[in-house]
Amino acid sequence: MAGENWTFWFNMTNFALGMITVLALAVVFGAVGWDLLVRKAPKPRAVNAADLERVGAEIDSWFKAGPHSLTVPGLGLTMADGGEKIEPENKEESRK
Repeated sequence: MAGENWTFWFNMTNFALGMITVLALAVVFGAVGWDLLVRKAPKPRAVNAADLERVGAEIDSWFKAGPHSLTVPGLGLTMADGGEKIEPENKEESRK
């Protein structure tokens, strides 16, 4: 080497590579530890048919109310855009 301090830069390079290795090992051990921790966590309870029927009925009621209305307990029917609901003049035209 041309300079006299080549051993300093050689040691700094080894130190930097050592720190990168330690950081990589910490990431790997952290990921494995997190995976093991998640596997030991309690499993969510199973969903029964009554819960599914209740959720299905709630979703059906959302679609029957219209695209801009939402039923809020205690408030009744609210409008997302703040306006009033306008009923169609002909019921047959609204079904098309």
